[in-house]
Amino acid sequence: MIKIEQAVIVEGKYDKIKLESILDTVIIATDGFGIFKNREKQKFIRTLAEKRGILILTDSDSAGFVIRSFLSGIVNPDSITHVYIPDIFGKEKRKSEPSKEGKLGVEGVKTEVILEAFKKAGIIGKETDGNASERREVTKTDLYEDGISGKSNSNLKRRALLKNLGLPERTSANSMLKIINTFLSYEAYKNAVSLIDAQFGGKDDEKSN
Repeated sequence: MIKIEQAVIVEGKYDKIKLESILDTVIIATDGFGIFKNREKQKFIRTLAEKRGILILTDSDSAGFVIRSFLSGIVNPDSITHVYIPDIFGKEKRKSEPSKEGKLGVEGVKTEVILEAFKKAGIIGKETDGNASERREVTKTDLYEDGISGKSNSNLKRRALLKNLGLPERTSANSMLKIINTFLSYEAYKNAVSLIDAQFGGKDDEKSN
């Protein structure tokens, strides 16, 4: 069991059961979209966020991102850390058929995938990379210059990069930037981009709308 300070917000009771076997902390289930009308639970989550911070770990499908967006709107963003599991296709053992988008939820992915997600979010196993003040971070300008944002085929490149980094395809450029600067050095990021450039035949300098 890994002890962490922040409370963890997940979607359902099976996600909660999964996390309780891994983490020693408060774990709250939103009951899916039920959180939209549950004012009492919303208030409790806000209280947890104020007192200890919260980690949001929803499924990587569209429903998961809707819930994640809702929680981000009712809680001070400074109190939230987003944790993402990658897009992994399959079916949970307890279900008779896959989800609508065919992606495994938190309950269905392996423990090591969840631990890696927490590592990428900087919650566990964070390693220092020299002097923090001297560390070169990836910026929005880097993303633009490398064709990951603002260019004609940036969406395709960003999705390819997200896949290589083990992040869901719906992750925004801003969220991806935060995650990259949490667990990758600038050099490692550039190496990852080089692989994407090779896949797409070089950089695309055309600006997209």
